[in-house]
Amino acid sequence: MKRQIRYYFDLLTTLTKKEIKVRYRNSILGYLWSIANPLAFAFVFYIAFKVVMKINLENYTIFLISGLFPWQWFSNSVNASSGIFLGNANLIKKVNFPISTLPLTTLLNDAFHFLVSIPVIALFVILYKIPIKLSWIYGIPILMLIQILFTYGIALAISSINLFFRDMERLVIIFTTLLFYFTPIFYPETMIPQKYQSLIKLNPLACLMINWRMLFLKGDFNSEYLFLGFFYALISLLIGYLIFRRLSIRFAEVL
Repeated sequence: MKRQIRYYFDLLTTLTKKEIKVRYRNSILGYLWSIANPLAFAFVFYIAFKVVMKINLENYTIFLISGLFPWQWFSNSVNASSGIFLGNANLIKKVNFPISTLPLTTLLNDAFHFLVSIPVIALFVILYKIPIKLSWIYGIPILMLIQILFTYGIALAISSINLFFRDMERLVIIFTTLLFYFTPIFYPETMIPQKYQSLIKLNPLACLMINWRMLFLKGDFNSEYLFLGFFYALISLLIGYLIFRRLSIRFAEVL
């Protein structure tokens, strides 16, 4: 058992390092690309809602950034998941290894880029004279673990289904786009009408994003949303694993 865990850990480490090297190969700006997209979105939403529509929300720039960075991590991992097994077909055919690590490798690659973007969030927090709380030390790992479990379950299911239903890739893009607007990222959950407030709890991403924002802005959690986020993460992981296990016996037919 100990050797298997060690092998699994070494495999994940090696594949993740490879993904990071490939991502930055021949890239002059490198790290800047990992923060450019959410910062660009933050700029657009700031102009639209703060300047034009004049939304009455304090520290709106930090509000946007603290939601857009973790969202980008989720969105990038889910959108990339549909082509993971197809894109690594030659590796799967030639090497005997747990192929369930491939979606996790992509996810950890995006998690790494989210992690190195946290100093940017911290910089904006300092510029807006918001105190950085010690709760970041344990809060960031907790929320990252929940997001990894939740996203891995989705990625495992999508990457498996896409081998048999190639339209899955397009459906995933539509799904993530709709989910972005249904999740309180560029608007606060308090703007949702009272009669629809209960629907927030049915959106796993809302539970995560609200807690990310609370952590960065206030150094606190919403305990109910934290519990719901962990619950949804376990459900996602279980369903994703069951779908992968059910379909994996037929992978050789389509790869």
